[in-house]
Amino acid sequence: MCSACGAQTGSWAGKCGACGAWNTLEEQIDVRSTSKTATALSSGSVLKPAVIDSKKVFKSKRISLGITDIDEVFGGGIVEGSVCLIAGQPGIGKSTLLLQLAYNAAKSSNVLYVSGEESPEQVQIRGARLKAAHSNLKLVSSTSTNDIAATIATNEYDLVIVDSIQTVAAEEITGMPGSVSQVTNSTQFLTVAAKKTSTALVLVGHVTKEGSIAGPKVLEHAVDVVLQLEGDRYGGFRILRAIKNRFGSTNEAAILEMLDSGLRVVDNPSAALLAERQLSDGSVVLATLEGTRPLLVEVQALVHTTNYGYPKRAATGIDLNRLNLLVAMLEKRTKLKLSDKDIYINIVGGMKITEPAADLAICMAIASAAKGMKLKKDAVVFGEVGLSGEVRHVPWIDKRISEAIKLGFNDVIGPKVRGDHPNSVLHQMNDVRTALNTFLEK
Repeated sequence: MCSACGAQTGSWAGKCGACGAWNTLEEQIDVRSTSKTATALSSGSVLKPAVIDSKKVFKSKRISLGITDIDEVFGGGIVEGSVCLIAGQPGIGKSTLLLQLAYNAAKSSNVLYVSGEESPEQVQIRGARLKAAHSNLKLVSSTSTNDIAATIATNEYDLVIVDSIQTVAAEEITGMPGSVSQVTNSTQFLTVAAKKTSTALVLVGHVTKEGSIAGPKVLEHAVDVVLQLEGDRYGGFRILRAIKNRFGSTNEAAILEMLDSGLRVVDNPSAALLAERQLSDGSVVLATLEGTRPLLVEVQALVHTTNYGYPKRAATGIDLNRLNLLVAMLEKRTKLKLSDKDIYINIVGGMKITEPAADLAICMAIASAAKGMKLKKDAVVFGEVGLSGEVRHVPWIDKRISEAIKLGFNDVIGPKVRGDHPNSVLHQMNDVRTALNTFLEK
């Protein structure tokens, strides 16, 4: 089977005949059989369905990880018998975070840390640096799925961490560790063992160059919780967010920073991100959300005349296609002439903003840098901007305003709110042109 397109063939070949990819054909065991199918139909028994009863409440026991923000990302702690997958860029801090969480969980549960990438000595060195030593925290190095599954089946441990799923292999499956067949079947073996013994299982996953989780998509479907550790590994904050969660919300996020003693939760990330801000043209404070947590970040813009025939657009922390769309809208709906300008946008602190509420802040930063003008008032800005130049409503306006007031901002520029809004600090804008004319000055 081709790992790239899924096409099947009866024999191995160096090149896939369907998609043309090289060295992607992998052997898989074909368990389908006509006789077996007929036997299964005749030997199967009729299932007895039950009525969904809203009065029955099943409370699953959870294992606390010792850090409130991370417990909330999991939905209140790791559920016994659940399978979690955590992924992130190399060097982002996955192993460091999991060893910290294993140590915290070991204070009340039996924990096993299985390392397939590192030797026990390497993990011991990290544990000494993090001061993560406990009698309930056991360490083993193995790349055998069969051995790990047999260890889980002993029911001696409440939490098992496997670092990583791309390094383990099952004896019954051909192929190198990390191949589609090995990742799929190894996950299935470990999941069955964890579900039977009600053992919480955490798997570490690799990512591709594009940032998506490596391996087949079925890996994400097979597990209960998928977490992504994002950020800049050379500095700035890390963000642990839930992409999928069968036991809680996917709107929660934990903001962390790397120290010598490991990853630590940032109590007031907004103040840390704005600590070194300088009041100048092209600088605008954006009120964004990470999960359900409001966060103030600085948006910086740099605009100058291009020396080439085609102007350059560059963005750090936001989607470049979104920037091009906003620049085109500004040229069409305002008097700004940006067709001969190089435009650079930077989100301070290594943050990545994906929500549309950043549109108005980006537009005002570009206009401020292009005209050499500053905001009349040091205000916080948010709002989605449409192609007609209108400023659209965004969710959680009250949370954004409260965060701005907490950090000493007395003015907030945002979209028009339906009805009367109790906060007088909010300046409601109908369109981006009005916002630029009202709040920019030399």
